[in-house]
Amino acid sequence: MNDDARSISTDTAELAARLEHTDELLRRLLVEVARSPSTHAIFVDAGYVHASAGLLVAGTEDRRACDLDAGGLIAALIDTARGVFGDSRLLRVYWYDGARRRIHTPEQQVIAELPDVKVRLGNLNANNQQKGVDSLIRGDLESLARHRAISDAALVGGDEDLVPAVEAAQGYGVRVHLWGIEAAEGRNQADPLCWEADSRRVLDADFCRPYVSRRPVTTLETEGPPPSREEVRATGARIAAAWAAERDAAELSALLPGHPYLPGPVDQELLVEAERLLGSSLRGQGMLRRALRDGFWGSLQSAL
Repeated sequence: MNDDARSISTDTAELAARLEHTDELLRRLLVEVARSPSTHAIFVDAGYVHASAGLLVAGTEDRRACDLDAGGLIAALIDTARGVFGDSRLLRVYWYDGARRRIHTPEQQVIAELPDVKVRLGNLNANNQQKGVDSLIRGDLESLARHRAISDAALVGGDEDLVPAVEAAQGYGVRVHLWGIEAAEGRNQADPLCWEADSRRVLDADFCRPYVSRRPVTTLETEGPPPSREEVRATGARIAAAWAAERDAAELSALLPGHPYLPGPVDQELLVEAERLLGSSLRGQGMLRRALRDGFWGSLQSAL
């Protein structure tokens, strides 16, 4: 055998050895992948849930008029995902909501303390509309998909602005499953979002009903003219004085960054107590409601 033939024979043997080694590595990788459980995460647009479930169960999209048992709902979503994704393990539940200056409300603090739940906050504008939530969802979905942290994503939402988030995750091989609340009428999820998802699931009224309830509203029947702005303002100051007397300086200071807005539970408590003291309803009277808050804030700031 000449030298050229020997060289070719040697190169062929080396190439065959390398191919065999590569095949062995691929076999090991496939075995490892087969042994590794798939992982899923649940992404919840809280604004969508409050509006859709509130309208379906309680007949209103106003989240101030409804109570949502977020802990119970999240547990139900986790159970549903366990049935849908089989042996897949849960990474966590992401709960997206809005808050003034991204400061957690008492309700959001409770949700954040739940196991396997991460609360992510966008801003609220002057009209109580969420801002920045869609970009948070896209960032999380894309990051988890890029790092292969999840194989499936259950997305509870309906806004068309979520389409880029779905596309970004799918670009890294993640399957995105769109879950929606049954619509009271028409459709509460954008068509482009429905078209882009890998699968769809509807959570009906029976699923939502245990976790949504309408807050009782006391209607006050009064005779004569409504109270004046000054009377309402003074009532707000009176309530603030009593309210401040029951709390320490740290609790009071925590409210100040949100001025002129009050956390929902505090605002509701203020309204109910003012109506009791005045013997008159302030529902639907924006000017008097502002006077009430002005009186509350004025007294509260003077106490610090």
